[in-house]
Amino acid sequence: MHDEQQLSGLIGDIYDATLDPLRWEGVLRKAAHFVGGSTSALVAKSAASKTGTVVYTYGADPHYRDLYFDRYIKLDPAKTGRFFVDFDQPYAAADVIHYEEFLTTRFYKEWMQPQGLVDFVVSRLAKSTMGSATFVVFRHERDGLVDEETRQRMRLVAPHFRRAVLIDRLTDSKLARTAMFAVALDGINAGMFLIDATARIVHANVAGHDMLNAGNVLNSVGGRLVPVDGQADQALREVFAVAGSGDDAVGIKGIAVPLTGLAGERYVAHVLPLTSGERRRAGVAYTAVAAMFVRKAEMEAAAAPEVIASTYRLTPTELRVLLAIVEVGGVPEVAAALGVAETTVKTHLGRLFEKTDTARQADLVKLVAGFGSPLRDC
Repeated sequence: MHDEQQLSGLIGDIYDATLDPLRWEGVLRKAAHFVGGSTSALVAKSAASKTGTVVYTYGADPHYRDLYFDRYIKLDPAKTGRFFVDFDQPYAAADVIHYEEFLTTRFYKEWMQPQGLVDFVVSRLAKSTMGSATFVVFRHERDGLVDEETRQRMRLVAPHFRRAVLIDRLTDSKLARTAMFAVALDGINAGMFLIDATARIVHANVAGHDMLNAGNVLNSVGGRLVPVDGQADQALREVFAVAGSGDDAVGIKGIAVPLTGLAGERYVAHVLPLTSGERRRAGVAYTAVAAMFVRKAEMEAAAAPEVIASTYRLTPTELRVLLAIVEVGGVPEVAAALGVAETTVKTHLGRLFEKTDTARQADLVKLVAGFGSPLRDC
């Protein structure tokens, strides 16, 4: 009963924090204690610059926080390990690398061990071509390694953090009360629409108006949003109609509806309800029941490593070595970057040659580039 009350209070606090960012540190403190750790953070990473920043944190040493992004972000095993774990499943160090091997990495010896940290549990909250967002709880040596109870507790809170991140991105309530809300939405490249229960367009950003004016995928008829794809039109009308009943009607992750343009172009509309709990305040001024985010359907550049790993049946460590060969250079450089012996790198390199039917490091670079090129051209 105590855990249920603790979880209920934490969930309410998470949504309150979307309206008052000053609450995030307290939320992360409660989340870290509930999951079973000593430090927690919401982290955003940029795909373009391959860097990141802690958006909000609890219990983190500022020195080591800065060190992570300055020096250790590329050495973090979780960086490549995430490609081997389902998006909605939390993962720990042992899920992405043998724990004994993890203890030999520079990331552990130089960054985690000095802080007394022994493990982490991560939940991915959002990903796009622009980057990703994650929620992470670090376990101190007094907490022990991540166990099934820790994972289960992470599963309980992660969906609410995920929704909070989406809410914060799409409908910052403070901006919703001022003209700056429109300015913020106009800075989004994809089409952004606030929709009421009858599919009426309450607000659209510049990209959204461009889509409506082009008429290739979306139209405005009497102020109502009408996709050129009849099936999508029916599906979206049903989603908007039930969105007024809250998240339970649409789903905790929102819903994605595929759209087809006049020339056969593929788009996708992501619809997020705005009518549950604390989020009701964000949409009340606009009478909107849903936010719809429309973009052309593209494969994400970040998916390339996942596709490579799946295609050639690579292990997490083999993928780390492959990407390091591309990003860092030869065997000595990769060994230094990953904090392992050169012989270890050579062993993994031999397996990579065998699995990919290549014979040189240059061939591996070309292989990765081949997977990347079509993604960038989409």
